[in-house]
Amino acid sequence: MLTANRQLFSAVALLLILGGCSDSTTESTKDRRLSDQELVALNKTDVDNEVIHFGFDLRTSPQEDARQYQSFLRYLERTTGYRFRLAFTPKSKNIATILGTGKVKFAAIGAVSYIKAQKQHDSIALVRGVNPIGNTTYRSFIVVRPDSPIKKIQDLRGKIFAFGSESSTQGHLIPRILLHKHGITLNDLADHSFNGSHQKCANAVVTLRAAACGMQDTLAEQLAKRGIVRILHRSKYYPSSGIAVNRDVPKEVIDRVRAALLAFDPAGKDGQSLYHWERTEMPQGFKAAHVQDYHELEKWIQKLGLDTGN
Repeated sequence: MLTANRQLFSAVALLLILGGCSDSTTESTKDRRLSDQELVALNKTDVDNEVIHFGFDLRTSPQEDARQYQSFLRYLERTTGYRFRLAFTPKSKNIATILGTGKVKFAAIGAVSYIKAQKQHDSIALVRGVNPIGNTTYRSFIVVRPDSPIKKIQDLRGKIFAFGSESSTQGHLIPRILLHKHGITLNDLADHSFNGSHQKCANAVVTLRAAACGMQDTLAEQLAKRGIVRILHRSKYYPSSGIAVNRDVPKEVIDRVRAALLAFDPAGKDGQSLYHWERTEMPQGFKAAHVQDYHELEKWIQKLGLDTGN
């Protein structure tokens, strides 16, 4: 009974944390939530060719990600003069294909998805996100429950491991690199699962469906500070998520959007109009990205035999 109660408490606590503190009755611009009707409207097909569709890799939940990116698109509209519409990726597709084939023109995209889009469709990396300490890098953390007997990565052999999305850099590729460096393959695990997002990955651990998961560093630190999970291992730093563009977008549009991205100041003058941008993978804005930034991760994709196709 005690274990069941602790499990229930952990699950409820996780939901409260991931839901954020933005449900306050005193609503600020930063905390404004889009209604469900507004979120549905974001995904409607727009026949106006002047609208630029913007896609994204799923991080937490479609609703929370949409609220963050929609506030960001308002900044781009004010700065560039273009009209943007947020586009959701169908479950049967991936963001690399959606971007590469032009269904969306720009996308907030992780390294693995960008490598796929670049290899298959010549998509272009524009910028990489700047983390809280001013670098264009991020890490993956492997987390377990606070009371877990697991003390080191080698203890994961024979255990169930949860990943985020199969196309996620922090939720799949980097955790696979960590396991590989410690002599553990998928065959050495009792089982593994892909959960679609960092949030769901953490929930798999909290609800005892997995012994450990690999996830985004910032969310893992938030949960660890609140005693929901314990950080077992931290990876080295790798190139952070950023924004890429379809190769067929006119140069003048690319140049204007790139300038707006590099001028973006979410921690300063542009912060008041954003929705919890500090929770994203680019809380300090952006710096220029280059294709060679991703060469190390591309080599790991090949070494691990992961798919870079569609």
